[in-house]
Amino acid sequence: MRRLLLTAPLAAAALLLTACGTTEPAADDDKESTEAITLTDASGAKVELDGPAKKVVGTEWNVVESLISLGVDPVGVADVKGYKTWNTAVPLTNEPKDIGTRGEPSMDTIASLKPDLIVTTTDLQPGAVKQLRKVAPVLEVKSADAADPIGQMLENVDLIARATGTTERAATLKKDFEAELAEGRKALADAGLDGVEIAFADGYVTSNQVSVRPYTSGSLIGAVNERLGLKNAWKQKGDAAYGLAATDVEGLTDLGKVQFVYIGNDKDPSSDPFGKELTKNSVWKSLPFVKSGDVHRVDDGSWMFGGTGSMEAYADSVVAALTK
Repeated sequence: MRRLLLTAPLAAAALLLTACGTTEPAADDDKESTEAITLTDASGAKVELDGPAKKVVGTEWNVVESLISLGVDPVGVADVKGYKTWNTAVPLTNEPKDIGTRGEPSMDTIASLKPDLIVTTTDLQPGAVKQLRKVAPVLEVKSADAADPIGQMLENVDLIARATGTTERAATLKKDFEAELAEGRKALADAGLDGVEIAFADGYVTSNQVSVRPYTSGSLIGAVNERLGLKNAWKQKGDAAYGLAATDVEGLTDLGKVQFVYIGNDKDPSSDPFGKELTKNSVWKSLPFVKSGDVHRVDDGSWMFGGTGSMEAYADSVVAALTK
């Protein structure tokens, strides 16, 4: 089912770009390759470029994924090791400079790269963004929006594409993404799983305590699940940006008989309490979905807050898990 990481018609792209405040009309990549570009980013700031950015730094993994998917190898990436661990669906194809952590990028390291553009998100502290603007033009995209998680993800792809002269690639990305979801929905429906309740989560162990993070309908993965024809089983309200909630193993008793799906990472020993620490927990073992064997760990490497590539890989993985 998986396609190469490349989405919806150019008309839709133009509408999303209008929402971003771009002052340039949508154009073919070849035609815009040497033209100056003026954009308005998520913060309302005007971003002016002499032409499509080629030397680009990404301070957050979701924008790094979008850059790679658009065919732009970033020269600088925050926490390169972490990206390589958590996102293998859209791997780095070059060896970018590590610019520090996602929350505190190194201004000196970024300046040494002499980038054409720095792409960041609204999660980065305003003071850090202000410093970055002294180094190079900064394109700030909205980190996430629980009111429309998929729409926000695609809007960000479009805005980054405009800044890098890759709008045709963005259109292909969106088209393939939509096709992947449609194919996954059909596969689930054919298996009699349309409308099945799903509870997606991740979990961590800290000081021997298990924390569970439900992905509500406002999460990106929650929205993808619903597009696949599944029903979100979580009753908790997620946060306004990422649609995430918080609970513990006792909180799972509210779920009832559902398909419980989670993600972990073999390189992070604390990231799979459902397959390790909880296996001898009496509350966990008493849960209906545990008793029925409806607990599924999807493949590693799909960044839960990523772009079209990660969400395609996730869709492929969850469909395979539920239909096996």
